[in-house]
Amino acid sequence: MKKVIFIIGVSGCGKSTIGKLLSEELSIPFFDGDDFHPEANIKKMSEGVPLNDTDRQGWLETLNSLAKEQLVGNSCVIACSALKQKYRDTLSEGIIAETKWVHLTGSFHQIFERIHSRPNHFMPSELLQSQFDILEEPKDAIQIASSLSPENSIRKIKKELMTTSEFGLFGLGVMGKSLCRNLANNGFKISMFNRHVAGVEEDVAVSFKAAHSELSQAEAFDDIASFVNSLQQPRKIMLMVNAGKTIDYVIEDLLPYLSENDVLIDGGNSNYVNTKERFDYLKTNGIHFIGTGVSGGEEGALKGPSIMPSGDVEAYENVKPFLEKISAKDQNNLPCCTYVGPEGSGHFIKMVHNGVEYVEMQLLAEVCTLLEASGNNPDEIATILESWKDTANSYLLEITIAIFRKKEGNDWLVKKILDKAGNKGTGNWTTIASTQLGVPSTLIASALFSRYTSFYKEERTLLNKHFNQADHLELKVSTNDILEAYQFARIINHYQGFKLITEASIAYSWNLNLSEIARIWTSGCIIKSNLMQDLVDVFKNTTNILTDTQFSEGINKYKPSVKKVVSQSVLNDISVPCLGESIQFFNGITTAYSSANIIQAQRDYFGAHTYQRLDDDSGKNYHTNWN
Repeated sequence: MKKVIFIIGVSGCGKSTIGKLLSEELSIPFFDGDDFHPEANIKKMSEGVPLNDTDRQGWLETLNSLAKEQLVGNSCVIACSALKQKYRDTLSEGIIAETKWVHLTGSFHQIFERIHSRPNHFMPSELLQSQFDILEEPKDAIQIASSLSPENSIRKIKKELMTTSEFGLFGLGVMGKSLCRNLANNGFKISMFNRHVAGVEEDVAVSFKAAHSELSQAEAFDDIASFVNSLQQPRKIMLMVNAGKTIDYVIEDLLPYLSENDVLIDGGNSNYVNTKERFDYLKTNGIHFIGTGVSGGEEGALKGPSIMPSGDVEAYENVKPFLEKISAKDQNNLPCCTYVGPEGSGHFIKMVHNGVEYVEMQLLAEVCTLLEASGNNPDEIATILESWKDTANSYLLEITIAIFRKKEGNDWLVKKILDKAGNKGTGNWTTIASTQLGVPSTLIASALFSRYTSFYKEERTLLNKHFNQADHLELKVSTNDILEAYQFARIINHYQGFKLITEASIAYSWNLNLSEIARIWTSGCIIKSNLMQDLVDVFKNTTNILTDTQFSEGINKYKPSVKKVVSQSVLNDISVPCLGESIQFFNGITTAYSSANIIQAQRDYFGAHTYQRLDDDSGKNYHTNWN
């Protein structure tokens, strides 16, 4: 991968000398930033007047343009003071992933003597103190002491740049392997680790490297110490191992080899509560922890997933170039990766993402059941779903079409699959989080319990023989009715999912940006869809999509169809839990005066829980002796 290497530090630290030597060693061009100062800046400094930020801005932008021009054909070295972080941000604008920093350090006295003895330097030594005053130490730079000889400095820089890896990935399961290939395909030098278990997991990393040409420059390890020591500091290590205790065991295994300011990234489906605990624990050890949701499956991880990082925002800046580079890109070519918020918020929204995903999958399963009950074979069902892409397209719709077209021999494969749906726990966690926050995510619960119900295959088969089920021959609904019912339920699903995110953001003071979350879910992830694309703009104006004109008009349009479809399903003994719950929930959330008054009266009767009155808005609680 082509890189621009910025040699930075105060005047007199040896930037030009080291920069020229490094460029000769690497056979790449060298540019001295001082040569690009406008005349006004040079005149000002020669008169003993320090430059201000306004003076520097145009100069920094010129060097940024120079770097971009050079990167088109080759790497380069640029010497530039770049004393403040915002200066470095300008220099690396648009090329963060291709930028490397080398910081030449030294004491004021040492560098003062150097400048004082240097003839014809346009900046007087008296201005050196002003540079030390504004210096903000870079945390992601190769640190080189000015006391080192030029030869030793170059040797150390080359070792850091050429022999150490920029990014480490721990755990080579399906997702871990795909992410490694993604990182390598984007030009990053990586180190890969997988444990060694005799007779079970042997030479996994080495064999994986040998199997893929893009990993030729990657380093492969099954020894933790060697893996950690192969990485540039501060180290950036992404953990792709099973959620739960395994993460904690891995952290404990890594800790003895880590250094202050190293960054661990948990890219698995961890529980957000555990992520906060790990964040707090590692903070006491001086280690940063980033909880990161990753969606897209094996293909997404390889070609570009949606990435949802959270934790310490300063630490995120260190890993941002890597995560943004490998992520999917939205319709404006922006990365589907954004800093979500503090603590475990990234894993929280990934959890909700998966809950919404459960519902979207269940709705499509119910739709296909209805289409089959209407007399369509799998090929015909696929054709019908294909016709829906103009108005209801999504990744899940597309793969369902492919599933219904897949044949094994003369029959459709989908008809040969055992009707037991598994789950890995995120739908369960979403339902628990909903109850803890008091948010009615009823469709997610329905989708989850539908999977649980499916697992009782033997009992379902037995009970089917005990009860007379309809033959599903009187289903009086059209294909368009089913489409509109599906559209209705999807709106309710997304309303509930983002409602849960909103309430969590308030409860935990996360300050989450719903529009930005929707944006990073428009590409790369499992729930990307046309509907999600619409939500990006809707959430710029409201947190409640049911109050948006476009969506409220859609609800009113589709409501007659969902009522018809659900009613016909009940009359024909067809189970449509999520379609049914969508209209039940909508009726509940739009009822101004509900039956909850009766519930509260019952609670007061048997438990003296009290109630409030409609004719008293003071908030006073009442209790009645009901006997």
